[in-house]
Amino acid sequence: MKYRSATNFEHLQQDGIGILLTNLGTPDEPTTPALRRYLKEFLWDPRVVEVPRPIWWLILNGVILNIRPKRSAEAYRQVWTDEGSPLLVHTRNQAQALSVRFSSAAGKPVIVDFAMRYGNPSIASVLQSMQDRGVRKLLVLPLYPQYSGATSGSTFDALAADFSARRWLPDLRFVSHYHDFPPYIEAMAQAIEKHWAEKGQPDRLLLSYHGVPKRYLLSGDPYYCECRATSRLLAQRLGVDEAFCLTTFQSRFGREEWLKPYTDETLKSLPAQGVRSVQIYCPGFSADCLETIEEIGVENRDYFLEAGGTDYQYIPALNDEVSHIDALEQLVRGQIGDWLGEDPADTQARDQLAAGSKF
Repeated sequence: MKYRSATNFEHLQQDGIGILLTNLGTPDEPTTPALRRYLKEFLWDPRVVEVPRPIWWLILNGVILNIRPKRSAEAYRQVWTDEGSPLLVHTRNQAQALSVRFSSAAGKPVIVDFAMRYGNPSIASVLQSMQDRGVRKLLVLPLYPQYSGATSGSTFDALAADFSARRWLPDLRFVSHYHDFPPYIEAMAQAIEKHWAEKGQPDRLLLSYHGVPKRYLLSGDPYYCECRATSRLLAQRLGVDEAFCLTTFQSRFGREEWLKPYTDETLKSLPAQGVRSVQIYCPGFSADCLETIEEIGVENRDYFLEAGGTDYQYIPALNDEVSHIDALEQLVRGQIGDWLGEDPADTQARDQLAAGSKF
């Protein structure tokens, strides 16, 4: 077996620090062939679909990949931009903004980059690029605030698979979740309050998270509990009660039971309860993507209005808002302050300030 190394390696080159942001992924273009490649990689991951491989291979290759790519390509065409998919654009912007924040880190070379778990840029290609540029200490930050084996766990699988074929491994730190990180809660609260200042408050605020099969929860996955914790902390920060702020789950797939309540069914039921105006925010999405722009912004809007609702508004994800970059910077510095040569006392004081007393 031949182990991979950095190209043009020199033993005397200065060690660098790497910060790698990762997100779920995106097709290369909004076409049926591109969606087939992307969905095949995504849906074949056993972390995503926990079905015996022989059975799932038949379902995936015999049915899903012959039907879903065309439908998904049509949806992606509705949200595609001149720069590419929204998720790709926003994640790249987040990495660039963080790179500016760490450009003068005590004279140490700091490289900030991003990768996608599925599609491009791949985790393997970006890790190789970082190693080629001298990264010897690496922090990986999956942009999933709430941990799930299907997201953060799968990202770690990809890292482990790549590292198993490398000759020299970096010092590695991995952020598995940040669902209750006070600056993240604060950034979301500010975004919602800004929307309220411009548009007014609705009858109900829905906090919609991506769903997973219920059996993942019953098998020990903490995702549901962390989503509920995020909702509780956000409602507390906003000063609203549970009757006003509802937690729901979207994007279910297949026939088995997923986490409830479902976002679409909730929206269909609210007008009959006298709810005429709703606003939706998605605390599990660090960047806008197909699931927020099209599914929440369009499809679920139609459900609510057709059921008798009169006012439906989607509050955008944090994307590369300054408050979001501030939160991510604090999260990263809390992880690698010692690598950056920061004074531990300053780091501790900053962490205590970030924690605050209101959470």
